Amino acid sequence: MIDAQVAYSALTSRDGRFDGVFYVGVISTGIYCRPVCPVKAPLAKNCLFFDSAAAAEKAHFRPCLRCRPELAPGNAPVDSSRRIADSLLEYIADGVLEENASLETLAARFSLSLRQLRRIVHKELGVSPLELKQTRRLLLAKQLLTETTLSVIDIALASGFNSLRRFNDEFNKRYRMPPSRLRKQDLVSGRRETSTLQLHYRPPFDWEALLNFLRQRTLKGVEAVDSVSYARTVRLGEHTGWIRVTKSEDSLQVEFTHSLTPVLSALIRRLRNLFDLDAHPAAIADRLGQHPLLGPSLQKNPGLRVPGAFDIFEMSVRAVLGQQVTVKAATTLSGRFAGAFGEAFATPFPELTHLSPEASAVALSTPEEIAGLGIVRARASTLLTLADASTRGELVGSAAQPEEMIARLTALPGIGDWTAHYIALRALRWPDAFPAADIVIRKNLGGVTAREAEQMAEAWRPWRSYAVMHIWQNLTPVKLAKR
Repeated sequence: MIDAQVAYSALTSRDGRFDGVFYVGVISTGIYCRPVCPVKAPLAKNCLFFDSAAAAEKAHFRPCLRCRPELAPGNAPVDSSRRIADSLLEYIADGVLEENASLETLAARFSLSLRQLRRIVHKELGVSPLELKQTRRLLLAKQLLTETTLSVIDIALASGFNSLRRFNDEFNKRYRMPPSRLRKQDLVSGRRETSTLQLHYRPPFDWEALLNFLRQRTLKGVEAVDSVSYARTVRLGEHTGWIRVTKSEDSLQVEFTHSLTPVLSALIRRLRNLFDLDAHPAAIADRLGQHPLLGPSLQKNPGLRVPGAFDIFEMSVRAVLGQQVTVKAATTLSGRFAGAFGEAFATPFPELTHLSPEASAVALSTPEEIAGLGIVRARASTLLTLADASTRGELVGSAAQPEEMIARLTALPGIGDWTAHYIALRALRWPDAFPAADIVIRKNLGGVTAREAEQMAEAWRPWRSYAVMHIWQNLTPVKLAKR
């Protein structure tokens, strides 16, 4: 049964991660909508919530013509269509779909013809795959022209255009101006090896708390975190380099090596995930701040984010190594693992010496090799299983399908509920993940059992992931006892 108060909080936030999870019927209009509908949110007293479009229609509500409930993920039978469109968006962001053959590969993945795929994408997104790709390319180019020192030809290639002439033609056609007009001054990219981009977010943003969280879990050799910045080595496909992220007044400043320009779209998406830049802090505070246990923490750390993950395999390894040990011990083991299986890589930073281990390299090792790093044999076997699953493309998921991913993870030997929920919380960006078995959560909630923690957490839906961060950040058994 859907909790009306929880669902209304999700509705007013318009967070896309809840799209398809529930539907709202508005009594005053007789219409039902998705939680991402662009119309003004109705009054809570006029809302009824349903777990499916069919249930809403059975209650005699008719579908909204603006948000079109039939397009919501999870609403069979068109659910597959939306997932296909979402997959295409991710492929484009990751720079995979640069040739027609790649589009055909995606169609084959869903047992579709190329014609069927094009029809589905047009229905779901209103454009053809080519038009969608072209828009993404031009928007990225526009940002690079405005913010970086890259030359126009480098930007054209980085944005996915095969020639400068084609880029100029498309840019002129779409924006009615030459690309060079966006340049405030003549910039020469050859004099520098890096450029800087801005990533914006909804304030407030507790940057210091996020850095502190990442600093305590730094992957030695791959990451470096100080009091003002986060830096790491990067491998995306065949492209390698490094990035360094700092915070300005209203955005994050990302310095990146020009070797990563061909995969900037994928890099930006991963960094937005890592730093939780798409969060809605006001909506989260409105919900969690009502609870007497979390209210003081919300006031002390407004804009506290859920640190995400740059790479799901990297985070999964970290989660397995963190089973039943302290954060410090897990960090030590993760550093040994990265040093043993990560490729050596030179950077200007003495702390950054290796690329993150690739699943394919780990899959070629043996349990004995991994156990030789001081890792328990059972966990060494689990890491090999994870590497095999990742190499086969099975270690993928999103916040729209968290239960499916959690079930897939817990089916693997050596991965329990805590590990799966921790991966969902950080790597899947699921806002409602809650690793109830976590020993620190249970202790900070007063020494409760996992079941009791789950019951307490019901009041924090649909933002339990953010509640977890506040419990870790500011609650202690002593403080709780005084309350």
